[in-house]
Order: sequence, then C-alpha cells, then structure tokens
Amino acid sequence: MAADRWLRGEVTGGVATITIDRPEKRNAMTEGMWLGLPGLLEAFAADPAVRALVLTGAGGNFCAGADIGELDAIRRRGDRHPSTVAEEALAAFPKPTIAAIEGFCVGGGCQLATACDLRFAAEDARFGITPARLGIVYPGSATRRLVRQVGASAAKYLLYSAELIDARHALRIGLLDEVVPAGGVHERVAAFAATLASRSLLTQRAVKEIVDALAAGDDAEPALDRWLAEAHAGGGDMDEGVAAFLERRPPRFTWTAPADERPGGGHPGGGHPGGGAPGGGVPGGGQPADAS
Repeated sequence: MAADRWLRGEVTGGVATITIDRPEKRNAMTEGMWLGLPGLLEAFAADPAVRALVLTGAGGNFCAGADIGELDAIRRRGDRHPSTVAEEALAAFPKPTIAAIEGFCVGGGCQLATACDLRFAAEDARFGITPARLGIVYPGSATRRLVRQVGASAAKYLLYSAELIDARHALRIGLLDEVVPAGGVHERVAAFAATLASRSLLTQRAVKEIVDALAAGDDAEPALDRWLAEAHAGGGDMDEGVAAFLERRPPRFTWTAPADERPGGGHPGGGHPGGGAPGGGVPGGGQPADAS
C-alpha cells in the first residue's frame, strides 16, 4: 500500500506516535488516510521495540472527521467504509493506546478517539459526533463502542443533537479519562506513555484482551486461562517484578509477545483479536515510518 503523506509515525523510548498531519483541513481524514492507518498500526504492532502507542493530530486539532468532499462515498459504503476498517484496526491494536486530543475531535475524530484505550484532552478541546447534521447513519461498530464508553443516554445526546461539548462535559460522561490545562496535553501524555512503556507488557496485553471481552459481553475465561499460562511460561516478567520489588529497584521487563507471535512462532495473534501481524517492524529511535 502506498504511503499517505498526511500520516506520520515514529518511535521514541518505546512509544510509537501516529500523527494525523493535515492541519489546513483540521486533520480531516481522506479515504487514503483511512486506508493507510491499518498498515501503519500493523507495523507498530509487530515491532518489539514498541510498548505503547499515541494517536494525535498536528496543528492544534485532533481530527475534524472524514473529509466532507467524500461524503457520497461514505453514504454509499456505510459500515464498509475504510473508516470502519481503520477504527477496528486501532481498537484491536494489541498494546496500550492513548488519544492525545487538542482542539476539535469531531465525527470520525471521535470514532478514532473512542477506539483508543485511553483519551487525554486539553481543557479547551471540543467534541462532537455529527451525522445528524448530514443526514447519514453513524457506523454500527462506532455506535456500539460509543454506547459501551458513555452509556445509551449520553450516546443519544451526542448523536441526536450533533452538538459540540467541552472537555469537562466529555470527562463527566466518560468520553475522556483525563483533562489537562491547555497547551499541556502532549507533555502529560508523553509522561504517561513513558510510564506505560516501563510496565509489564504481558500484564497490559492480558488486561486489554480480558477487559475488552468483558466490556463487549463476551466470555473472558478462555483469554484469562491463556494469559495465566503465558505469565507462568512466557518470559520471566513475574520473576523480574518480584525481584525488583524485593531489591527496591525499578523492574526491567523483557516480555514482548507470546511465542506464536514471535518470528518463526506460527500464526500471529495469539488468540487476541487483531494481535500483532506479520511483516517487518518500524525503525525505532524516532525514525519516521510511512503508512503502508
């Protein structure tokens, strides 16, 4: 897949950052951008140097949604539109994900933000889901995710009215996890992502799969059993965590993936929906990676 010039990716200190970089359009997503995002996510999922991922926007806005010039294509395709594919790929990313939000987070921007595990926003950010202004039906997968996130009543408020709400309102209904002073969201998210990168990825991946299953109303027992087996057999994070606690030092966790996701280890995924995919990793050390 050809690289999209409006998506930038880099890895620094174990944290991958994907930046939506179309500031002249408030980072509105074109079809090419929606199509490019899953490939970029796939590469970061396969990179053992990546332990967490941040999604953000350039120029003071997160994302103003889908490009209005492509409205006809969105209406024709409905749930088959690439925005749904991109949303699902982001939700299935096997490592912790954070949306770092400034400015406008509207329509498809909210679709991407709610597909992340966590959402941090500047206090002057604005949120809205606006299909009722356009006469289109919001994608089913995004609607289900929104209802799980904020509840049926708050989801109806947003979808019925298409009104923008401020960050405090978004925090109150559960759309956000943290609100920070204007201008401080990137510093706060960088610090929190660094904390996540220092923790056990084995624990985090187990939590992500089990919590997501419970939130969707699925049976989490198979995932729990699989991850308990992995914790006892798969890489020593438990021993390192206990040793570090007893020695009063920071732990140095080394687990990166289940055996069947490592090179030569069989089919990727380890039972996790959308787990790491085959293919080369993304260069680390802050080097850019193209969506592909």
